[in-house]
Amino acid sequence: MSPTESRFSDRADLVVYFATTQYDGPAGTDRHLADQLSRYAPVLFVDPPISVLTLRNHPDLRRLADEPKLRVLRPRLARLIPWVVPGVTRPGLHRLVAPTMRRATRAAVARLAAPVRRGADTRLAAVVSTRIDDLWSAAPARRTLFYATDDVTAGADLLGMPRERLLRHEARTLRTAETVAAVSPPLVRRYTDAGYPAFLVPNGCDPAAYAEVDAVPPAAEVRLPGPVAGFVGHLNSRIDLALLEAVADAGHSLLLVGPRAPGYQPERFDALVGRRNVQWVGAKPFAALPGYLRVIDVGLTPYAQTAFNQASFPLKTLEYLAAGRAVVATPLPATNWLGTDLIQVAAEPAQFAAQVAAALSAPRPATLVARRREFAARHSWAVRARLIADLVDLPDPSPTEGEPPA
Repeated sequence: MSPTESRFSDRADLVVYFATTQYDGPAGTDRHLADQLSRYAPVLFVDPPISVLTLRNHPDLRRLADEPKLRVLRPRLARLIPWVVPGVTRPGLHRLVAPTMRRATRAAVARLAAPVRRGADTRLAAVVSTRIDDLWSAAPARRTLFYATDDVTAGADLLGMPRERLLRHEARTLRTAETVAAVSPPLVRRYTDAGYPAFLVPNGCDPAAYAEVDAVPPAAEVRLPGPVAGFVGHLNSRIDLALLEAVADAGHSLLLVGPRAPGYQPERFDALVGRRNVQWVGAKPFAALPGYLRVIDVGLTPYAQTAFNQASFPLKTLEYLAAGRAVVATPLPATNWLGTDLIQVAAEPAQFAAQVAAALSAPRPATLVARRREFAARHSWAVRARLIADLVDLPDPSPTEGEPPA
């Protein structure tokens, strides 16, 4: 690390952000918030831990083997990739995760933060964590915030981890965090009812990323005739495949954009994407999404009715609106909270397909597109980051910092 990079931050200004998703993976809550928080303070983004076994089981992550463990991405944002021993999700070995991450974070902070003069406050500005590991002592801070972006205990099966273990870790994190926030009304209620008053900080969107959707070239690989219903996101057990099948059964063009989880209903999924009116293009980088949304007329949020999903806040719904597209979604508390007639809601396959048909046949006047985008702009990541910054007492951003890069 160069001398310039070693003076990345004064210790008292630094925010450590422990994430549940990789920074350079599909752009989600962690990356968007860290980018926006870097306007308020220098941020060290700590990736989820990886091992050689992680890279073997997830080929899409093999690029991380060549990444430096610690790297300054830009003047106010650095990234740490913690490495752990293989098999840390197993009983016994799972106890190694937190201490390994704490050691790696302490070492990174020591390299990034300027030495503290005698008598000065040695604590960081804040530690923000979306993880339930015991990480607060990694870098003592003036403020600590646990931000729950999912109900991990309800998603134990999806995560492949014992629910009782997750409950214990979650309870410890709630007890030891100074402040608690959650992404959805059900999670806020669950934590508050358990004696841990929580603030609501919903997911957001990046309006600027989709402002020119109708001017960019359409994705060249899409071969479907319009109008097109489209899904953009992770294809896994959170998605109700019956709803997508119903849309395809009705004869509509259906575009699927996003990675598919290994083992996700392989026979049904392969049969769906094998239809002439369905196309799956796989995972795409965030910067490429406008080209795919250009060809989509109606965005789909087909979440299954599970306890895990009921506590979630899908990013894609607001992203579709930011692109000026119609939206058909399944009923979720997050959708109810948004409280807008710009989202059509249906739970059953036949009803869902009927709503999609109606949306595909409806005109898309400029006034309606503008209304959708204006609504999405009120729920931007900049707005959400302001909530987080207030919860951990970060100073207002300097006007010279500007917006973080897309």
